[in-house]
Amino acid sequence: MKTAIIGAGNMGGAIAAGLAKGNIFQPGQIICTARTQKTLGKIKSIDPDIYVTTDNIMAVKEADVIILAVKPWLMEDVIAGFREHTDASRQIFVSVAAGITLDQLGEWICPSHPSDASVFRAIPNTAASVLSSMTFITSANADTEQIRLVTDIFDEMGCTMYVEERLIPAGTALASCGIAFAMRYIRAASEGGVEIGFRPEEARRIVEYTVKGAAELLLANGGHPEEEIDKVTTAGGITIKGLNEMEHEGFTSAVIKGLKACL
Repeated sequence: MKTAIIGAGNMGGAIAAGLAKGNIFQPGQIICTARTQKTLGKIKSIDPDIYVTTDNIMAVKEADVIILAVKPWLMEDVIAGFREHTDASRQIFVSVAAGITLDQLGEWICPSHPSDASVFRAIPNTAASVLSSMTFITSANADTEQIRLVTDIFDEMGCTMYVEERLIPAGTALASCGIAFAMRYIRAASEGGVEIGFRPEEARRIVEYTVKGAAELLLANGGHPEEEIDKVTTAGGITIKGLNEMEHEGFTSAVIKGLKACL
């Protein structure tokens, strides 16, 4: 079985890196396309056995699973350039582009019979490259086996949740955009760490492991964040003073407003 990643830029490249570390596809079964040799060179640096090309037609002919990672505004034209060389009876099409609906994918891939195409929308984040993505999946005209396969593919890169298509925008805000929001907290806390006495590289490392530890605690224990907060906030202590000061400045409200702005 082979997969083609059409448009192996930042997101497509992260997926390629994650798949190359998994068991479903060997690196030699991954075909990545891009418009520039510079981008293809970055993919080769991930694993030299990944096949790279600028030829989308060749890539889709070889593939069983076609992952569409081009920009949303390019998607229709890119698909039009290779669709005559696809076989909807055996191939699975997965878009990771925001805003492209399942109906649009079906119409662009099989204009005369959209329901013939097994199409998926998958919204991962760039942590796929280190096997820690949160990915949302939805589909149309796909059978149970195909859904299981696509879920297994993205499960190798982290955690996958199958949802109704109406929840894809919310999932995009919470997990795909959300990774940038988490990065911004890390940057802010690191800058604060410098102000209170640590060297920049020390502060960043401290915050990175602190955020990682918080997530690992919640994932391991299945508890609510407030339960873990209660364990480290004592009456009159410094932690609750810091939390309350952040809330006075609108911390929770700012996060929620940022998420809603993405919809």
